[in-house]
Amino acid sequence: MPSVISVRIRNMGAQQYISPGKLDLKPGDDVIIPTGQGLEYATVVQAPHEMDEADMPQPMHEALRLANDADRRQLENNLRKETQAFAICRERIAAHKLDMKLVSVAYTFDNTKLLASFTSAGRVDFRALVKDLASIFKTRIELRQIGVRDEARIIGGIGSCGRGLCCANFLYEFQPVSIRMAKDQSLSLNPTKISGMCGRLMCCLKYEQTHYEKARKKLPKLGKEVITPLGRGTVTQVNALLETVSVRIVSGENTDIHQFSAEQVQRPVQQRASKEHPGREVTDIVVDEIDEEFIGTPESDAGEWTLSADED
Repeated sequence: MPSVISVRIRNMGAQQYISPGKLDLKPGDDVIIPTGQGLEYATVVQAPHEMDEADMPQPMHEALRLANDADRRQLENNLRKETQAFAICRERIAAHKLDMKLVSVAYTFDNTKLLASFTSAGRVDFRALVKDLASIFKTRIELRQIGVRDEARIIGGIGSCGRGLCCANFLYEFQPVSIRMAKDQSLSLNPTKISGMCGRLMCCLKYEQTHYEKARKKLPKLGKEVITPLGRGTVTQVNALLETVSVRIVSGENTDIHQFSAEQVQRPVQQRASKEHPGREVTDIVVDEIDEEFIGTPESDAGEWTLSADED
């Protein structure tokens, strides 16, 4: 199978797979790569590895060379030009009275194109603005409307956890996040507590979701009756992270809450009438039968699980 590397352009956006060619590259190396927009300055984020040809992007670009000191100076010069271009673009947007918020302005590494990203509540007719900017910068202009999650990635900031935004630091691709994930993790459904800086559901809800899905398949539902080493009781709390349940057990006039692991609780034996003796009840159940009071099958029998989640 062909060998590929993963790179990230200017520490923004999703990873891109390219061919290392004849270069011996490792994570952290800066390289110059061709893209559909022109030459770009990128950083290797994943070492060379094999990939099935069916999964490879088309066309597959090849790294041109390692970045040198001249390339780094050109990148710094581009950053200075972008600061000036941002102010000019914002002024021209105001002059054209367009309902759009400019987020970023970036030159391609070879200065063949100026890319401007903006957000807007609706569609914007910016044809006149593009012509105006092209006459000022004497280069190709591309205006791109982006979503609020991409805006947060570009601007950056501090999340409610006190750390830098995941999307601006290490999250290469946005994953679908749904309100169901917050419910599965027993989180408050208050939008202000489960939303990120972008106003959408926090990306970190996705991180532990797989564990919660597997754990809940081994645990009984809230309010169900279970058998414990201390007797029968009712589930009052489910901790999927620790894989434990709290059970209320009534003994005479005393009611106590005890905590048990998933392995210590069992479903009650279901009694049903015997066909041969309609008047009698027998405790004949199929061991492998899935009972309603458990969300799913034990981990050893369930294999892998998938969650159907709507994108925000």
